[in-house]
Order: sequence, then structure tokens, then C-alpha cells
Amino acid sequence: MSFFNGKIFIKLCAIALILFLFEQRTQCQQTILDSTFSFKEGIVKTGAALNIISQKTGFNFTYDSRLVDKERMTVMNFTDTRLNVILDSILKSDSLVYSVIDKYIIISRPESRSQAVDTTSQKVKYITGKIIDNETAEPLPFAALALKNNGKGTVTNNNGKFGMKITPDMLNDTLSVSYLGYLRREIPVREALGNNLTISMKREYISIPEIIIKNQNPQEIVARALRAIPKNYGNSPSLMTGFYREGVLKKSELQTYSEAILQIYKSAYTGTLLGDQIKVYKSRKIENTDRRDTLTVRLKAGLSTCLELDGAKNTFDFLDNPADYTYHLTDIVTYDDETAYAIEFEQRENVDLPLFEGTIYINTVDYGILSVEFDINPKYINKMKDSFVSTNTRGFNTWPSSVKYTVSYRKMDNRYFLNHVRGDLIFTASQKRKLFHSQFKVFFELAITETVLTNVTRFDREDLAPIHSIFSRTIKNYDAKFWGNQDFLRPEDNLLNALKNMNVKLQEFTK
Repeated sequence: MSFFNGKIFIKLCAIALILFLFEQRTQCQQTILDSTFSFKEGIVKTGAALNIISQKTGFNFTYDSRLVDKERMTVMNFTDTRLNVILDSILKSDSLVYSVIDKYIIISRPESRSQAVDTTSQKVKYITGKIIDNETAEPLPFAALALKNNGKGTVTNNNGKFGMKITPDMLNDTLSVSYLGYLRREIPVREALGNNLTISMKREYISIPEIIIKNQNPQEIVARALRAIPKNYGNSPSLMTGFYREGVLKKSELQTYSEAILQIYKSAYTGTLLGDQIKVYKSRKIENTDRRDTLTVRLKAGLSTCLELDGAKNTFDFLDNPADYTYHLTDIVTYDDETAYAIEFEQRENVDLPLFEGTIYINTVDYGILSVEFDINPKYINKMKDSFVSTNTRGFNTWPSSVKYTVSYRKMDNRYFLNHVRGDLIFTASQKRKLFHSQFKVFFELAITETVLTNVTRFDREDLAPIHSIFSRTIKNYDAKFWGNQDFLRPEDNLLNALKNMNVKLQEFTK
């Protein structure tokens, strides 16, 4: 994928105190479950009953969806009854257990002695589920999940769903869930084991006087973020494991779908002239095209583009060329235990080039770049007609109508690392002298699932992936036993439907 076009080669791309606090927290957890409440709601759905309890107590629920039938009707008439008894009644079970972490009640099934032994002896366990907004129940796409004491992590897909494989050495760790504008969630890994968890996130609204925002200079914030890159991103290399996928859909029909487990040598962000490297650990593709297809589209150089889109390394154009852009500080949002500036940018009216517009989120303390959402200015997008896809079909015109990117970083031990890259592109194609158009949706995505900093060495030349090639053409076949013990990003619902239509074995995707 080439981004050369005039200026648009944009390198996208004390112990007593502790014991006291612990005792306080334990008492608080016992108090809410032992506190008494009254409800006169009559017959309601179980899901509605849990929502009513949340509204009255201020505690939200996390549970395996197989344990709670939200559509089943239940009687919610109680007078001065302990909350744990109420839950046993509306859930129609006295075998479930409830634990409290912060302002969340986790509903789970107790492990038998044999199950507990199996948990520690089995090589791989799973944490899977969905991240949602606790008020609207809307899914939160690209939420970041990570183990606090480990370099392992993943992101949710566009439907808010995720999956993570857990080995025995991770059982005593803590799963941390982060999303811009929301309070961080933390759940012990042992509490989270199981499928189909519903984890709700609470939005935090920060009241910022308008005068504070007006007195901030967004261009100076952007400049400080640029100057802070050497300090924030480090001067030593890292070895990353990542999951990559790309695909092309014509209308709702999947034409090609390719995926891979990658190893990435991420060179230092400062003090080196060495570039990044990619080695493909395993890969596979699914083809759904034949000679009857009058037009096929393939993504150019998706692997290379993912590296270019690390804009803290290959400096984003809107960081490196501020004279071409206007900046507006629109909000300050929470992220984990810190806050971030939300700065919108767009190209100046007198700049006649296909530049970018979007929002960049910058940490208010260390000026680290947390996330960027941006697209190519639709007004000039046709000037990049040949930059994104390849087609060998004569007699057709193909042009982009939308090109959107998201890039996020994960902070570990006061250092930022690339976390997730996503590109969504829409193209329109028409046959010459024909009235009707065809629309293609092209996507590519890289999710970093593990980062290590020790014993990092560059790859041998013969092991390097041809990152500037069309990725799908470098893969020979489809491997039904592809995953093994590797983490992967779950396909969105529309992709699952498309894969079903292609009769692909889906047990690995829906586990």
C-alpha cells in the first residue's frame, strides 16, 4: 500500500494501613450482599430484575450469560430481604455464588474440588465475553483488555466481543479492561474464567469549566506529545506477538479472508536507524471467488500499512506538519486512572491535498498518545485512487469513497506500546459504459496479544515476511487446525454470517 502523493507520504501510516483498608473493603463487600431491600415490582424478566437492583444499589452485575436467562419471567416481591437471598430467588438457583469487586457483583458457579484441581492442571483455559456500556448495553468496540502483571492482552472486535487464552501461570493475575471515557474494570482472572462474560463499563463524565478548555492551546499540546515520544515510547526494542486479518466483502458476500499469527520485531522509537520486521508464524486464507466474478479486489500491502500506521514511530502527518492543520480541544476524558485531551484536527482550507481529519487522545500528564481515530478528507480522496487496492480486471473503474483508520497504544510500566491498528475502506467500482455500481468493503486489522522486552533480537533475513506484497497472495491454503494455543481476534457478526455461507468450520470462532 503506497501513500506517496506529493506531501501525503504521511508516515502513517505502611502495613497497618493496608490491613485496615483491606478489612474495610471486605466489610463493604459483605455489607451489600447482606443488606436488606424491598421490591414491589411484580412479575418481570430476570434481566429487568437485575437492572432494577443495579439502579437501587448502585452495583452492576457481571456474569456468564449461560448462568442467567435474562428473558425468563420471575417474581420480584420482597420486603426487608437480604440481597443474596433476593438473587437466589430471582435467578432460581441456590448454587450460584456472588462476589463483589468495587461496584460490581460477579455471579458465578462455584468450582467443585475436582474442577479446582483441573483449573490449575489444564494447560489452557479461556476468558471470553462481551464489553458493554452499563447504561445503554451498547457494545464497546476495540476496548483494551490486558493482564496487569503480564505483557498479554487483546482488544474487542467491532461487536464488543473478545477472547483470551489463559495458561496456569496467569491464574493469579488480574484482568484489566480499559476504554476511553470509561472507568477501568479489574477482575481477578480466576473470577473471569469461563465463556460469554458480560462486562459492563461505567462512563465517567468529567465536569470541565469551559474557560479551562478555552485557555488550553491544542497546537501546543500536540507539539508536546511529539516532543515526548522518545521518553514515552522508549529506546529499546520489543518483541510482539500479534494477530492480523484482512478481508474483502462485495456487498455482504465475503470474497477473500486472510489471517495470520505474527511476530514483530519493534525497533526502538529513538536512537536507531533500524526498521521494524515481521515474521509470519502461521497463516491461512479463504477464497470465495471464481471465474464468474467479473471483478475482484485485493488489499495492497496490509502488513506494511500496519507498521506505517504506528504514527508515534512513523510520525503522523498531523503531528509533523501542524501548519497544514487546525486543532480544537473539544473534551477531556478519563482513561484508566488518568485523563486525556480529546483534540479534533482537520486540514486547513487552503491546503489542496488529501490529508486527514479526526481526533487524537493525548494523556494530560505525560503527553503520551493513547489513541487516534482519523480518515482521509472525503473532498480529496479521489486523488488517492490507486493507493489502496489492486485489481487486474480490465474495463472497470474503482475509486475509494471512505478510508478510516484507528490506532491505539497500551501503557505498561510507564511506557507506551502499539496495541491495535484497524483500517476500514469502502470502494465503488463501475464497468465502463454501465449504469450500475458495485460496492466493496475492505478491512485490515492488527491486534497485539503479547509484548516482551527481554532477549529481543532481529529476525534472519530469510524469515522475513514479504510485507509489501498483497498478503492474500502469499498464502497457499486454509488450515482448519490453525489456532492451536494462539490468541485471535473474534470475527464480527457479519463476518461470521459470511463465513457460515462459505461452509467454513466455525467451532474455533464461536468457542
